Amino acid sequence: MKRLMYKKIAWSLLFTAIGVIISVGALSSAIKEDDHQMYRVNSQEDVIKLFPKTVKAIEQLASESMAKTQLDIQALIELSADKRTFANTFKALDRISLSDFAIAANAIEIIEMVSPDKDLRDAAHNAIIKMQEFSVDYLGNNRQLYQALKEYVDGNATKDTLAVSDWYYINKTMDDFKRNGLDLPDDQLEKIKALNKELSALELNFSTNVAQDNSTITVAQDQLQGLESDFIESLKKTEDGQYILGCDYPTYMNVMQNCSVESTRKELFTAFNNRAYPINEPVLRDIIAKRHQLAVMLGFDTYADLDLSNQMVKTPEKAEQFIKELAAKSGVKAQQEFEQLVSDLPEGTTLTSDNKIKPWDFAFVANYYKKKHFDIDENVIAQYFPMEKTVKGLLDIYQQFFGLVFKEQSVQGAWHEDVKLVQVYKAHDNALLGYLLLDLYPRANKYSHACHVTIIPATYDEQGKAISGTSLVIANFPKSTESKPSLLKRSDVKTFFHEFGHALHALLGRTQIASLAGTHVKRDFVEMPSQMLEEWLSDADVLKQVSSHYQTGAPLPDDLIKRTLDLKNFDSGTFVQRQLMLSSLALEYYKAGEQKDMYKIYKNLSKTMRPMVAFEDADHMYASFGHLTGYGAKYYGYMWSKVFALDLFAQIKKHGLLNPEIGKKYVHHVIGKGGSDDPMVLLQSFLGREPNQQAFLQDLGLNA
Repeated sequence: MKRLMYKKIAWSLLFTAIGVIISVGALSSAIKEDDHQMYRVNSQEDVIKLFPKTVKAIEQLASESMAKTQLDIQALIELSADKRTFANTFKALDRISLSDFAIAANAIEIIEMVSPDKDLRDAAHNAIIKMQEFSVDYLGNNRQLYQALKEYVDGNATKDTLAVSDWYYINKTMDDFKRNGLDLPDDQLEKIKALNKELSALELNFSTNVAQDNSTITVAQDQLQGLESDFIESLKKTEDGQYILGCDYPTYMNVMQNCSVESTRKELFTAFNNRAYPINEPVLRDIIAKRHQLAVMLGFDTYADLDLSNQMVKTPEKAEQFIKELAAKSGVKAQQEFEQLVSDLPEGTTLTSDNKIKPWDFAFVANYYKKKHFDIDENVIAQYFPMEKTVKGLLDIYQQFFGLVFKEQSVQGAWHEDVKLVQVYKAHDNALLGYLLLDLYPRANKYSHACHVTIIPATYDEQGKAISGTSLVIANFPKSTESKPSLLKRSDVKTFFHEFGHALHALLGRTQIASLAGTHVKRDFVEMPSQMLEEWLSDADVLKQVSSHYQTGAPLPDDLIKRTLDLKNFDSGTFVQRQLMLSSLALEYYKAGEQKDMYKIYKNLSKTMRPMVAFEDADHMYASFGHLTGYGAKYYGYMWSKVFALDLFAQIKKHGLLNPEIGKKYVHHVIGKGGSDDPMVLLQSFLGREPNQQAFLQDLGLNA
């Protein structure tokens, strides 16, 4: 899926064993106040200082942070039982999530994701591997640390008066330690440690191989028919005048939707769906096998059982039942959509011998149908969404609904000239919430999807003073040409709303416990806030506010808005089918057994769950499907959380999408709590009832 909620940093999986999802800290030692306080940034210059700029600086930051963190952990362990308090034990553990180690890990991980400099990326990669191994030994699988925490839970905690959120953190932390094998004998724990180290390295290699895949195809100009001249002129050429088409999302989607030459679409489809193949085939095979071994060592039948046991859904069986029921409802509509599309195919487009749409034809056929029958041309609509003005319109929406003020600041010294910085303030008292970095355009070796990464969580220091959050939003939107600014397709605008939704969740979800701040919630709930904010684009007034023709400045015309909204459910059945297929793929890969025929599973699920689309034998999409490592078996969470997103959206829309009062209520009851309470409690608190699927099914047109 194009829109990732945020990149789950490879090494951070190890920290979930102690209830700490480490995408939480990144502050240079130059700006810390003293060794006993939280870290913070106070200016845009401080934000840029977060990131090391040389190989030596990366190596030094990693080394020094590990040494300092080892001392912090040892100090926590050595406290005597009678002296233990929540503050010097569990809160101290939480502070370690903002220590030099977490600082370095976040900064270095981001450098590998976005830096144009190969030497820096390689140095970052090597440093992260060392830090992963450190985290296994000293945090995720540290029996002495676990015993120190248990000492407090079994002792002084029984006499202390603690907040509900404190107990939630304690119980979650202890449960995660047990899930990581800390109750097992030493010999088994050593095996788990070794497996965790191997898995961390494999997961990092998987994502690195995807990021560094720069696959392209070359075609003659007559093979680009149907594409706009501005786009063609923006393409690089070979020495003999051939045009180079890359596998970045703007290029890929443009060609798939608009190029009328089937051979070009097929060739680019094949290249795109074979990124990181075959290099990632053995890597993913090893990840699946070792995750299964890990689950069995921890007392679970499968990795899917382990992975889902602490989620909202609880079990793979419940996730599969959710998928099965939704597949039945979406299948009827998907069949109707197929019949519509094939009733009027574009000239030169044919079905397969068994009457299926070829996978490289689907987007082209759907786009043709929309243009002809809905009078919708996505390229025309894109003219109303120039990047700069669209961003401003989006920020205006959020300012009104959430009661915020955004101020864009000049930034120098970042990893690339495209990087921008936005300061976020509360409107009513001008208090700084935090900083948001934007890196929005594609380039070679950059993380190739869209995502949000929390760098510093919104939390509090030891004196109760608010710490400003810091986040990064990465996207890969089309760049400006000499004749046109960057123009966003509707899918791009939706992606922007989505990832910005994660960023606001991170900034507004300030909690006392940093490990529970912002987006640090259950994985099958984390997509809820971002998917809900996508729905703002289904409102005519909002579309008016965020659109502005790049030449005339006029907003989207009313008739075009109406036709656009009429399209909302046009392909919802097909969309849901694909999402459910990917959800099933993740579950199947992590069911019983170490050895999986990944290609066969992918092929069988594609054929059975997307029966109207032909399967291409040369398709190895799973080799670049990053959610298989970052989300594990939990990809169902996108559809699962969308149910809640649409339920909340329907409730909010009754009060007005720009109504700051309902926005305040939403922050107070839901995203402002971060992960400090169970998601179902948050939902019921806001809705005043149990959530249900009514709005979800109605919105997707699946309740007929």
